[in-house]
Amino acid sequence: MERGNQTVISEFLLLGFPIEPDQQELLYALFLTMYLITVLGNLFIIILIGLDSHLHTPMYLFLSNLSFSDLCFSSVTIPKLLQNMQSQVPSIPYAGCLTQMYFFLLFADLESFLLVVMAYDRYVAICFPLHYRSIMSPKLCFFLMGLSWVLTTVISSLHTLLMARLSFCADNVIPHFFCDISALLKLACYDIQINEMVIFILGGLVIIVPFLLIFSSYARIVSVILKGSSGRGIHKAFSTCGSHLSVVSLFYGTIIGLYLCPSTNNSTVKDTVMAVMYMVVTPMLNPFIYSLRNQDVKGAMGRIFSK
Repeated sequence: MERGNQTVISEFLLLGFPIEPDQQELLYALFLTMYLITVLGNLFIIILIGLDSHLHTPMYLFLSNLSFSDLCFSSVTIPKLLQNMQSQVPSIPYAGCLTQMYFFLLFADLESFLLVVMAYDRYVAICFPLHYRSIMSPKLCFFLMGLSWVLTTVISSLHTLLMARLSFCADNVIPHFFCDISALLKLACYDIQINEMVIFILGGLVIIVPFLLIFSSYARIVSVILKGSSGRGIHKAFSTCGSHLSVVSLFYGTIIGLYLCPSTNNSTVKDTVMAVMYMVVTPMLNPFIYSLRNQDVKGAMGRIFSK
């Protein structure tokens, strides 16, 4: 359906956060701190895994890729957000907006697939420990990594190409702090049914299916642990699985609520808060949850620093 006056949009205005001007500096300092923690934490994990030969295993191969994905995921939006918070005109060029949307979708989808691969790796390690090396062979590991990258590249490219075909009305104000695909569709003057259908179909592939696979893997892990582990082993396993599942729930829960179950009242505050949770908080927490509570990583830190 056509809407309003069509015009050539050269840039979009990002409204950012609905807060008072006197709170701007505090929020800027908060996001800068969180971004620095995210960058340093994930870089540390990548470097540590690369330097220590004891961590050259499938589990830590996937973890280093997750850290790289988290690092890029935050860097797609947060630096531009920080720049706009210090600018009088928080704008982004049309081409820059589509580019930001492409890389945002790329690394968000990549994180989703990596979480599935990591859950499968733990499932094999705990449920089939004697066959772990034969199942999780280097060939399979690199195949899973390559497949994740190919799928996310195709999916994000498809969304971006479908967005690029749309015309936009005179209104170029995005009530968000980044070029969110749903916010851009609301500004379009062209029929967006194809875009919405693709989002719904691919959303199931990228969000719902991985979410169910992860929880089924951990359900199987818990079942095996309860049958054969000691009390101490059960406590350790539940501690690890609980930490992983908390991050998984935070990441998928906010995305499902935001994109697959949107609110009817178009609450900008709710959308912004949920986006911050999976875009800023989750990448910052992942190095601590997946690594710094891990004995192998602590041992690698000791070996590296002792040298």
